[in-house]
Amino acid sequence: MICGNKFPSSSSFHRRVNIDATRKRQLLVADLALASANHLRTCHFCSMENTTDGTWDSLAGKLNDKILETLRELKFTHMTPVQAACIPLFMSNKDVAAEAVTGSGKTLAFVIPVLEVLLRREEKLKKMQVGALVVTPTRELAMQISEVIGHFLQKFPQFTQMLMIGGNNPMEDVEKFKENGANIVVATPGRLEDMFRRKGDGVDLAGSVKSLDVLVLDEADRLLDMGFENSLNAILSFLPKQRRTGLFSATQTQELDKLVRAGLRNPVRVAVKEKGVADGAARRTPSALSNYYTVCRAERKFNALVAFLRQHKHQKQLVFFSTCACVEYFGRALETLVKRVPVHCIHGKMKHKRNKIFADFRAVKSGILVCTDVMARGVDIPDVNWVLQYDPPSSASAFVHRCGRTARIGNRGNALVFLLPMEESYVNFLSINQKCPLEKMPAVSDVVDVLPKVKALAQADRAMFDKGMKAFVSYVQAYAKHECSLIFRVKDLDFASVARGFALLRLPKMPELRGKSFPDFQPAPLDTENIRYKDKQREKLRQKTLAELKLRRREGVDDRAAKKPVRNQAWSKQKAKKDRRKKNATKRKHAQSSDDEDENTEELLKDTRLLKKLKKGQICEEDFEREITGGADH
Repeated sequence: MICGNKFPSSSSFHRRVNIDATRKRQLLVADLALASANHLRTCHFCSMENTTDGTWDSLAGKLNDKILETLRELKFTHMTPVQAACIPLFMSNKDVAAEAVTGSGKTLAFVIPVLEVLLRREEKLKKMQVGALVVTPTRELAMQISEVIGHFLQKFPQFTQMLMIGGNNPMEDVEKFKENGANIVVATPGRLEDMFRRKGDGVDLAGSVKSLDVLVLDEADRLLDMGFENSLNAILSFLPKQRRTGLFSATQTQELDKLVRAGLRNPVRVAVKEKGVADGAARRTPSALSNYYTVCRAERKFNALVAFLRQHKHQKQLVFFSTCACVEYFGRALETLVKRVPVHCIHGKMKHKRNKIFADFRAVKSGILVCTDVMARGVDIPDVNWVLQYDPPSSASAFVHRCGRTARIGNRGNALVFLLPMEESYVNFLSINQKCPLEKMPAVSDVVDVLPKVKALAQADRAMFDKGMKAFVSYVQAYAKHECSLIFRVKDLDFASVARGFALLRLPKMPELRGKSFPDFQPAPLDTENIRYKDKQREKLRQKTLAELKLRRREGVDDRAAKKPVRNQAWSKQKAKKDRRKKNATKRKHAQSSDDEDENTEELLKDTRLLKKLKKGQICEEDFEREITGGADH
């Protein structure tokens, strides 16, 4: 955690006793950012610009002619620094842990070695043998990697690849693998783990990966996060120990235990920084990125966003919100307010739609993608002009990843984050902690008040009204969980101003508002219970429910006692309970696989101790052989 509730003491802060509270907080933020930044150890491998003077022909190990031909077709004439650094290492039996700024060409840095390794195998891969496995945290990134590999495989028909991601029926993947097999698998952790456990359906993926040569973990820092750790451990337990492994990320963590857990043996660390940047001040964003921030009050924030999008309607723009509910609500509003511009919405709770929406937005020349952090990592969307962060992300590293959706592979790009006045010290925090300086942008011009139109949308359709209430609650919940809680404090929020900015018709019932009055917020002069759904079937069901409720009340049945726990419990609290139940179920599910892995680790340590004793002459070779072969019986 970069910045949480517990902080190291700062003597420099405590000496400044005569300054006001706001200044104190700013100084403490700076101290914490610096302490956190200094804690990150960096090992620079090389110092180059986004493209090098080296062509692909200049590599020490010559690439296959068909790979070179594909690179020319894709117009990749020169290697980027991370490619020049990683490809020779990966092709020479080295494990690689690579860190480079986002958009620096990491995908080709592992795709090319993967193909070269498979081409140089002594025994050709059979239909059901998996020679390479690429694991990545999101389905969008998996689709993108699969697409890149597909370009190369057009010239190598002897290899097959398969994409294993969520969003479709797993039995479809089962049948596809049984029919076609796969030499290269690109997958997300959840679906891949599920496929390993499908032996009862006729798929022996564990047997297929015994021939594995290369494992790649893309966006490795996120894969090693708590949310993916159990799935990753389960997957690794099925893989052979003798393999080449590569970890690739823009902001890679360096804890040795996590690298060991990922299976790297004596890894070569590659950290590419940009030319002309001092060692202590290496940028974490591309030099071609112009990074801005703007400050505006909560009730003016959405108006400023709409004005900005209207002024740049002929460009391609990503707009990040903190929650899925905010994407649903504000995305729907933008569809109405920004005319003649395609507006797409994507978030993690979408199931079957996500793949198509992502593909559609990649194909358009101009448009708006409203999204959560599901789109923050690794995905390569062509020609993104602006990344707009309507809500600052929950972690500082996510800020860098969001910005990295533009200014990719040497192209220029722009990023803008909207901050409330009380959040302005976040700029200083990012500059110190993430080596990410921001320039202040003047207030957006020609701002029109569009909030009355958003209110009219809510009055015309109860679905929109519900979305607004849910978005407000989810925003407050996300704000309360922000990692940098010294800056983003719920108690500092002006709830009335935020509610006006959400164009709410009334305030929702939630614990954070209980017992407080908000004279600055004026509810709409109407009974919100009379707002109808545009969807006739949905409205018919609502009316039926209301009629049944009125009937029970006439008959003297008191529904309030039964409904009280649900009604008084905030939506955010219900969601938190659901998340806890899901997390506990996942822990129970992976308990067995974790136990197996611990057992394997203990056995390996025991064998290592025996080998040391043999080398020191403490035991003879006969005793060593007897312990190794019969140790399991003791």
